[in-house]
Amino acid sequence: MQVTLLILLLLFIICMFVWLLMTSTTLVEPSLGKRDLSNRINALLPQTQCGKCNYTGCQPYAEAISRGEADINLCPPGGDETIKHISSLLGRDYKPMDSEYAQQQSYVALIDEQLCIGCVKCIKACPVDAIIGAAKQMHTVINKACTACELCISPCPVDCIQMVPVNVEIKKWVWTKPQAGFEIST
Repeated sequence: MQVTLLILLLLFIICMFVWLLMTSTTLVEPSLGKRDLSNRINALLPQTQCGKCNYTGCQPYAEAISRGEADINLCPPGGDETIKHISSLLGRDYKPMDSEYAQQQSYVALIDEQLCIGCVKCIKACPVDAIIGAAKQMHTVINKACTACELCISPCPVDCIQMVPVNVEIKKWVWTKPQAGFEIST
């Protein structure tokens, strides 16, 4: 009787061990850690889905970063702040925006209000809700919300949207440092 009880207990322990192995997400799904990492990276991205990083959206870019296939400095709408957050999350050194992807000038979408027919296609295309207006009414862009992703341009049937440079204002203007060897002539 004791031998039978001991065999049953041993079988129970083996079954529990097998069950734990089968239900363990780390053993059954080894990519879960990568998926969790890509979701955390994706949460740091601006969610403009603009494709300026050469990926089809923020989630595919985040997945490529988590797999080590993409660099962390390819997102123009996210800019330096996003690069800093991603580098901190991954424990990597900060890298400035890749020059191929960096915008030298800040741009914003501008809707020609005389041409706008109020079709709302641009509103539906804007991933950051930077365009306001109603159907069959004039639309306008909230400059501070616009990320210059250009996703609003192609759906516009009357081509009334263009990207224009952001004007430099005193609040945004930064004095550039003089070059080495700079002299003031008298």
